[in-house]
Amino acid sequence: MSVTFVDLLDYAGTFAFAISGIRMASEKKFDLFGAYIVGMATACGGGSMRDIFLGVSPFWMTKWIYLAITGLALVFYVFCHKFISKISSTIFLFDTIGLSLFAVVGFQKTIDAGFDYWVANVMGMCTGALGGVIRDILINEVPLIFRRDIYALACVFGGCVFAFALMMGLPNYLCQTACAISVIMIRMLAVHYHWQLPTLKDE
Repeated sequence: MSVTFVDLLDYAGTFAFAISGIRMASEKKFDLFGAYIVGMATACGGGSMRDIFLGVSPFWMTKWIYLAITGLALVFYVFCHKFISKISSTIFLFDTIGLSLFAVVGFQKTIDAGFDYWVANVMGMCTGALGGVIRDILINEVPLIFRRDIYALACVFGGCVFAFALMMGLPNYLCQTACAISVIMIRMLAVHYHWQLPTLKDE
């Protein structure tokens, strides 16, 4: 079985998002199975919705490796949780990495399926952000995407960078790298400088 660069990004994003979900589940005192389910939902929820929208079987139903990666993330967290817990920005770090990588994967897979750039941008956002929505619902938190944080919009910006790079004729791996870096940069700058969207007020 050949492994492409996009596959590697997908696996890395799955691990990062699974850690993010498991870390938050541990804060809610979930048991190991519950933490695994939250990690799996975080890692595979967005991509599953993307595949349903694109009319194909959800990716984790055709490749067992995603279940294994989530299990590996759980084992990693069990043995390294003391170290991970000492880093206050752990959830943000893993969540941001997963967000950026999944935005790339969602965009690329949609382009490969023959859809236009604007559809790819929406699917990149869904792949990156919806797993976090499912995670937050499972642990009874208001989903991050519905708060004022710049989250899903970072994926949209990354998708625009991806599309522009493709139109400039750059190699695919450079387009993917530029997209991931741009998502991470926007997310980090938004948190550092407290960029927020205005809230809708009922007056």
